[in-house]
Amino acid sequence: MQLYKDQNLRVHNSLSGKKELFQPINEGHIGMYVCGPTVYSNVHLGNCRTFMSFDMIFRYFKHLGFKVRYVRNITDAGHLENDADEGEDKIAKKAKLEQIEPMEVVQRYTVDFHNTLQKFNLLPPSIEPTATGHIIEQIEIIKDILKKGLAYEVNGSVYFDVVKFNEAHEYGKLSGRKLEDMIANTRELTAQDEKKNPQDFALWKKAEPQHIMRWPSPWGDGFPGWHLECTAMSTKYLGEIFDIHGGGMDLKFPHHECEIAQAEASTGKSPVKYWMHANMLTLNGKKMSKSTGNNIYPSEIFSGDNNILSKVYSPAVVRFFMMQAHYTSILDLSDDALLASEKGYHRLMEAMTGLKDLKTGTTSDFDVATWKQKCYDAMNDDFNTPILIAHLFDAVKHINLIKDDQETISGEDKELLEMTLNAFVYDVLGIENQALAKDDSNALNGVMELLIQIRNDARANKDFATSDKIRDELTALGIQLKDGKDGTSFSIN
Repeated sequence: MQLYKDQNLRVHNSLSGKKELFQPINEGHIGMYVCGPTVYSNVHLGNCRTFMSFDMIFRYFKHLGFKVRYVRNITDAGHLENDADEGEDKIAKKAKLEQIEPMEVVQRYTVDFHNTLQKFNLLPPSIEPTATGHIIEQIEIIKDILKKGLAYEVNGSVYFDVVKFNEAHEYGKLSGRKLEDMIANTRELTAQDEKKNPQDFALWKKAEPQHIMRWPSPWGDGFPGWHLECTAMSTKYLGEIFDIHGGGMDLKFPHHECEIAQAEASTGKSPVKYWMHANMLTLNGKKMSKSTGNNIYPSEIFSGDNNILSKVYSPAVVRFFMMQAHYTSILDLSDDALLASEKGYHRLMEAMTGLKDLKTGTTSDFDVATWKQKCYDAMNDDFNTPILIAHLFDAVKHINLIKDDQETISGEDKELLEMTLNAFVYDVLGIENQALAKDDSNALNGVMELLIQIRNDARANKDFATSDKIRDELTALGIQLKDGKDGTSFSIN
């Protein structure tokens, strides 16, 4: 069904700073590109929030009947340690530390990325290209920009000339920065600097002898700049102009700003109609940081193996928690917030599970059709999931009143209510009903109870070899045991 024909969707465009009526370039079709992870470590929760936000957006577009080509890349080369085109490649550095091949690092953390997103019930993108798989395309774009005089080569490296570009274009229009102000606030170039201007950025970097990841090019062995890969892959799979480019707020400058400059320099066209950015996730009111210890990984939430939260939380509860904030708002993760979300999640799922057993009458006290449009109105207002969830709980209230014989609902309205709740909870928000999943796992629960009892008996008999073997073998299978004062529980990672 082409529901989009009856709905007026507005999205916040970072380029204009306003909500705009969404009108795709090609009627009924959407091209969406989202910057994916640099796979040199386990995916962190802030990244998961960004990908979850765009998964929800992808799901809503599909629900409305759009045909969506969703491209989300994997950065497996070219991302240096800082944005000034200095330092080591993040993946190459990790490979040296662990004394393995860079592509082993890429494989390990790409698998972790996919496994984690699967637990959060994210749909896979239509295409998931890699930077290393598109070196040729990146080299061709560099050649084109050089021909147009908007880049220059120095000692085997190629840099984008931001000052020259800015003569006929506007560098900084996405982030609201003025090039003159940026120049005034940067240090003077030293004699060792290759760039003409501090704002110039690398399209291609010469590989020093110790650099592991390198490819041949017209300028010598080297590797592409981080910004270039997204321009190459988005234009290859979505065209020179496409509908949506998304990513985290932290990518707005310089990454997305540089993408616009590269595309405009190469094609002469502004590449994206709607730029969309998801906001950051904080932890207990502070920025997440590995160095300060104010950090938690998804696996640590699911297993309870952390010193920050009081209990284990399921992926479905964490996803529900994240959907309770607008994707453009800063969201703070805390134990209290997750506990509240868990209660709300169970209340919603209990109502969903009991919906089929509701008694029907000839009339309805609940205006389901009006409520349904309110749900659409919330999502049509720049994917306003917190307002949608408030409407879902309004339905929960009515379900409970009907269950208690304090209200009535007709058979037709009950069918519409069930269909709408299923669509918004399961299909659009992507929230899984664990109660239903548990019904299918009674055998697993029985086996785990038996294994836990055998392990407890072994420990009581001081047979620690057997008890440790049970724990270790289960861990290897992705099942985490957690011993507490109330006994031993388990979670599946």
